[in-house]
Amino acid sequence: MSKPMIAIVGRPNVGKSMLFNKLIGQRLSIVEDTPGVTRDRIYGESEWCGRKFTLVDTGGIEPNTDNQILAFMREQAQIAIDNATVIVFVTDIKTGMTASDQEVANMLQRSGKPIVLAVNKVDGTGTVDPEIYEFYNLGLGDPIAVSAVHGHGTGDLLDACLQYFPPEDEGEDESDVIQVAIIGKPNVGKSSLTNRILGQERVIVSNVAGTTRDAIDSYFENNFGKYNFIDTAGMRKKSRVEDNIEKYSVLRATMAIERSDVCLILIDAQEGVTEQDTKVAGLAHEAGKACIIVVNKWDLVEKDDKTMDRMREDIRRDLSFMTYAPILFISAATGQRVNRLFELINYVNDQSATRITTGMLNSVLADAQTRVQPPTDKGRRLKIYYMTQVGVKPPHFVVFCNDKQLFHFSYKRYLENQIRGVFGLEGTPIIMSIRQKGEEE
Repeated sequence: MSKPMIAIVGRPNVGKSMLFNKLIGQRLSIVEDTPGVTRDRIYGESEWCGRKFTLVDTGGIEPNTDNQILAFMREQAQIAIDNATVIVFVTDIKTGMTASDQEVANMLQRSGKPIVLAVNKVDGTGTVDPEIYEFYNLGLGDPIAVSAVHGHGTGDLLDACLQYFPPEDEGEDESDVIQVAIIGKPNVGKSSLTNRILGQERVIVSNVAGTTRDAIDSYFENNFGKYNFIDTAGMRKKSRVEDNIEKYSVLRATMAIERSDVCLILIDAQEGVTEQDTKVAGLAHEAGKACIIVVNKWDLVEKDDKTMDRMREDIRRDLSFMTYAPILFISAATGQRVNRLFELINYVNDQSATRITTGMLNSVLADAQTRVQPPTDKGRRLKIYYMTQVGVKPPHFVVFCNDKQLFHFSYKRYLENQIRGVFGLEGTPIIMSIRQKGEEE
């Protein structure tokens, strides 16, 4: 049985994202004093009184709007409401009860879900602010005074939510869920791919660059396995990042790479590999993540029988530091080859978790040294004693030798290629550390 879900909803700028961050204990959702910063649904995990649950932060609901993005935000909030176990309706004591609050309350009551009313920004302690009583007019029962900034009242709020949770069941094992970050520059189709995989409008898709701001988690399960897809904001050049919100967005995307197992690096088939694509791919490579290069919008390219081979050669040349990454040509718009992604994700994830015995490694090492002698310098020859694996994700090997100054990078690369030639390790970078005799670990 899946965990209970609490949806945090309300009109813009009442402090939903700050409350969300306070309840999950980390700054996952972007907080900025500007309406409409949160656009998609942001998910986080938390625990209260021994019960684990999922929290969902939503964009501010504007009941009457012609703005396309605001309308999308309302749709996203509605999906969160439909899937929630209990709804936390956040209002603002500073502005008092507004007509928009009343309209949102009416919308929530129509959902038939349990609603807990939170009055935010009650930052003082002690006597209750008498202005809280006007919120009884919403007809949602007792309002709970909270302060998202200081955390006052959040325990009472969670106690009120807890009574609506279903009886506890055995929790699911989440260790077999593969974390997949979808990264790339703006407008390469990251959100479209997420929606195509999930089969629903999970994230807002628009031709306006910068529509996605947060890193958005989406759990998905099929006959290939269990996945958490993380849709990230497009990463632009630093010189073109103008506002604070976009700086936070790029930071969230970088954090998404760090917590992922596999990175899907999206490239626009019409543009080919750009300088920014190289930088984005470099972030995943440096983080040691298993990678798949996904060429999107393949349906829009005029093709002959050599087009795919030429494109593959261009990618290998421009991303020469990650020749290990498999390349897949897809169309998120039509769904072409999208199902092939699951097998590839499983494959590169397994490859990055590969363990090789010391005996097998040293057999490959001896064979490699027989074929190509280790380098010499001023009469001194490099002696390699043995090699062992010390870590996975990515595979990390330590080579012990007599003098690491003699270990030329070209010989290091040669050994890496020999290991790949025998054991595969496709889709994952390799770390090779050199230690000399007598050096402390």
